[in-house]
Amino acid sequence: MKRVLTAAAAATAALLTLTACGGSGDPLAGGSSGTGTPAPTDTIAVGSANFPESTLIAEIYAGALEAKGVKVTRTLNIGSRETYYPGLQDGSIDLIPEYTGVLLTHVKKDATASKADEVYSALQAALPGTLTVLDKSAAEDKDAVVVTKAFATEKNLKTIGDLAKTGPVTFGGPPEFQKRADGIPGLADKYKLELKEYKSLDVGGPLTVDALKSGAVQAADLFTTDPAITTNDFVALEDPEANFAAQNVVPLINKSKAGDLVKSTLNAVSAKLTTEILIELNGKLAAPSKPNAAVVAKEWLATAGI
Repeated sequence: MKRVLTAAAAATAALLTLTACGGSGDPLAGGSSGTGTPAPTDTIAVGSANFPESTLIAEIYAGALEAKGVKVTRTLNIGSRETYYPGLQDGSIDLIPEYTGVLLTHVKKDATASKADEVYSALQAALPGTLTVLDKSAAEDKDAVVVTKAFATEKNLKTIGDLAKTGPVTFGGPPEFQKRADGIPGLADKYKLELKEYKSLDVGGPLTVDALKSGAVQAADLFTTDPAITTNDFVALEDPEANFAAQNVVPLINKSKAGDLVKSTLNAVSAKLTTEILIELNGKLAAPSKPNAAVVAKEWLATAGI
């Protein structure tokens, strides 16, 4: 339920950890997202959700297009999918990194596909006529129910179902996770997970990580490419019922801006982007030096020969 990924100031703090599929704030406060004013016809308006990985991939897309002579503008750290998707529909945003599974459930609430190719095909069919997705990458970043190693050991937890058997739990995550189909409702449906309390925190950022570490929550929503999982020795519980569908990174773009050059450029990026590369790049973003996402993106593009 990558995945949206918390205003701009919080996004800077979130570089210390990592996030996935959509946030909750809107730093634009009525700005470029959903303004109804389409981007110029000779320009690709690139947006991102409000978490570091989304910003990074948006910078990769923007940098690759600029290298081919395409005029680009950037509107980054917009907010959650609920915030930026209207901007794609009205044309004020042309291109944004997305995650196949969560995007599918956003546009088709009753979607049941879970495997990568099935999800991608269903997504292509479900999108409105003005939008399209280009080639999906092998890179995948999924939501995960995460607990501390100590709690997993104490309760003998390996799966989300094991967690549900412990009784009502205090769960932390972004506000939208409480209502999204593959968030708390999905966990309740597939695993009978009951909540003692839901704490609205951030999108896999420092608030969520600190809440887990301190015991303020027993379980939380983090993303599988988040270096905080390894750094803090957290345990991502297995999801045998596939509550979280495949979440391949994919460019979502307005059809009117998807010319041959744009498509070939972005497809070349997707052809080289893997989960392992995402984890590596996310680790660089989380470094103590706090490098700018544009710098990390430029370095990778050069290494990838794009």
